[in-house]
Amino acid sequence: MKIHLTSVYVDDQANALRFYTEVLGFVKKTDVPVGEYRWLTVVSPDQPDGVELLLEPDAHPAAKAFKEALVSDGIPLTQFAVDDIDAEHKRLKQLGVVFTQEPADMGAVITAVFDDTCGNLIQIAQPK
Repeated sequence: MKIHLTSVYVDDQANALRFYTEVLGFVKKTDVPVGEYRWLTVVSPDQPDGVELLLEPDAHPAAKAFKEALVSDGIPLTQFAVDDIDAEHKRLKQLGVVFTQEPADMGAVITAVFDDTCGNLIQIAQPK
């Protein structure tokens, strides 16, 4: 068994696709209309056949409440690995990304947290 797909709840799929591709650097993998929404996934350009991230609409009331509670408590929804957190932090800040936690030493990793503009906090981490 292996992880094939995971998701983030987003409030606007078009905005999410722009942010996750143009800002974060992922590439679109799948884009299929499903009613008023889309089955919309992105992947790492380094692993085009790797784990897909589904940009899932947060239309269900529980999804909205879940996202709001996590953000209110400052808890990231998910984490992405980076090779050089200082370089990635600098690159993202130059693109206007808002960080709620600057890079911080957390023992075995260095982490930072940003707002994905879609209602989520996302953590990036670099193993030491």
